[in-house]
Amino acid sequence: MTIFRFDPRKLTHRLVLVPVFAVLAAAGGCESDDASEDAITVPSGREITLIEIVTDTRGPEGAVARFRFLAPGLTEDEVPQASKDMEALCNSFALPRIDGFVPQPQQIIVSLSAEAVPFGEAAPDVVQFFEAYDIGDGTCIWAAF
Repeated sequence: MTIFRFDPRKLTHRLVLVPVFAVLAAAGGCESDDASEDAITVPSGREITLIEIVTDTRGPEGAVARFRFLAPGLTEDEVPQASKDMEALCNSFALPRIDGFVPQPQQIIVSLSAEAVPFGEAAPDVVQFFEAYDIGDGTCIWAAF
């Protein structure tokens, strides 16, 4: 048999957390399923669209913002172009959008995928590239995984 005891300190703690979670949800501090239909042009000339922004993961340095992009037709032979595109996406697209994220991201991860793959699922038949960037002096700095 389990006995639950009323503790007013816990109730107060929960009441304080409710507005905090409301602010986080309003600020987009969890996960965004809103994919943008607007094409983003990158240095390679490829038109890329945003799949989603995921901010509920943690990296070795703290909060991480993952910007996942769809790049139809992406092939394994495009590593040099994809690397330049991901750096451009980090600096011109992701970096301006992390202001106000709670907690403030310490790292941005940019991914390109030939097909939309649900976050965290393996898809060995789909070409995907990932790059991690630290944030310093208002710019994205490539960071080795």
